[in-house]
Amino acid sequence: MTTRIGVVTFPGTLDDQDALRAVRIAGAEPVSLWHRDKDLHQVDAVVLAGGFSYGDYLRAGAISRFSPVMEPLIEQAKAGMPVLGICNGFQILTEAHLLPGAMLRNNHLHFICRDQSLRVENAETAWTSDYSAGQEISVPLKNMDGRYTADEHTLDELEAEGRVAFRYLDGNPNGSLRDIAGITNAAGNIVGLMPHPEHAVEPLIGTGRTDGLGFFTSIIKKLVNA
Repeated sequence: MTTRIGVVTFPGTLDDQDALRAVRIAGAEPVSLWHRDKDLHQVDAVVLAGGFSYGDYLRAGAISRFSPVMEPLIEQAKAGMPVLGICNGFQILTEAHLLPGAMLRNNHLHFICRDQSLRVENAETAWTSDYSAGQEISVPLKNMDGRYTADEHTLDELEAEGRVAFRYLDGNPNGSLRDIAGITNAAGNIVGLMPHPEHAVEPLIGTGRTDGLGFFTSIIKKLVNA
């Protein structure tokens, strides 16, 4: 049975086609989901792609969190369905309280776009099992509101429970607290990160490497072996 992975498009989403292509390259069936969909069309996992949904009005992800598609997504994510939020998708996950913390404007107040080195901190989530803890990867980063923040108690809790999934290496690009680039929920089915693994799945695009492909192969193996 083919694994079906949905990718949600909101008004202003930019990277949905890249995410769909990454799903296809990894070997799953990509399924386009529209923000007004009231069901998830029997997908096995969902990717919230990057971009500037609703123009980032109010706050990045604040309006998208109330789109019709988010009602079944939140319900099923809480029940264990794997969800990956990339960049704007990470912002939406925090707005929906599926992940703790919030995303603020970059500390230098500029949009940043560059190849970014990351260290894999947690290789046991549904989306990271094809990596090794401590592994260093490089994927593109592009954001304006990428500064992860949370109160000290939440940060300490994330650290103690191993829920920091990725950290920035070779310089913090946006002022994220404790160099956090991505986090996971306690169950490990929900992951959010600012850099873009979907832009690093083929040698001819992005970084020229395939360091991001592991996100998509990880979830396929997780679902096949479930």
